[in-house]
Amino acid sequence: MKNLEAMSQFEDLKNSGKHIFLFSADWCPDCRVIEPVLPEIENKFKEFTFVYVDRDQFIDLCAQLDVFGIPSFIAYENGKELGRFVSKDRKTQEEIENFITGLS
Repeated sequence: MKNLEAMSQFEDLKNSGKHIFLFSADWCPDCRVIEPVLPEIENKFKEFTFVYVDRDQFIDLCAQLDVFGIPSFIAYENGKELGRFVSKDRKTQEEIENFITGLS
């Protein structure tokens, strides 16, 4: 999984190709719970590039996108938002996979 380094990178990635942005933070216990299954999820959905967004580092981006709970996912293809799985609730591998499957 790539790490988001800069706002300009977010715009570039969002506008070219298929990306799923994972909004997370080191201190978030629900985020740690899904960490072990993320490689498997990435492997199942190779058409997407997954990008980790540190909520604390990109708090303005989170506010701009209405991401007020983590872990959260937003998918884009060539600048168009395909869908979002945004809430403060703990997410299971099945819920994440169902979200991604529903994007196509």
